[in-house]
Amino acid sequence: MTNIPLLILLILVQVLVCNNIMLFNVAMAFVFIYVIVRLPMCLSTNWLLTWGFIGGLVVDMFANTPGVNALACTLLAMMKRNMLFAYIPRDDRTKDISPSLSTLGFAVYGKYLFSMSLIYCILVFSIEYFNFANIKEVAIMSAASSILTFLILLGLDSLTSKK
Repeated sequence: MTNIPLLILLILVQVLVCNNIMLFNVAMAFVFIYVIVRLPMCLSTNWLLTWGFIGGLVVDMFANTPGVNALACTLLAMMKRNMLFAYIPRDDRTKDISPSLSTLGFAVYGKYLFSMSLIYCILVFSIEYFNFANIKEVAIMSAASSILTFLILLGLDSLTSKK
């Protein structure tokens, strides 16, 4: 149940702060995806997709981006398990894991977190632009935003994870 207040707090930070700051006119931080990244692996797929959809939908309502974040978050939630299991073995020890810096270590968690940030940023900017005429701009914004999001989420994880 600690995920609900965290999601509300991160959505507020996203809507009130992060959506209004575009670093060097190419990078935007997406902090609210931290909840999707940190949800436990034992959570059913239906709940995982519901968390992703609701989180994205609420951000869409306040950011006036109809369905962009809802679709990107739902797709990110759908890819979550495969992304994590690309870096760790799928066995009984990892079945109930909640991905964090303290449970996975920096090497594995860093790769997982950066992959999730990159996927989300590519999805958001591709859906938002919805054409290939500006593919260079989409690539630059995706790369810069994923690096910024990765660094902020890594710092956020070091504050919230149990030692």
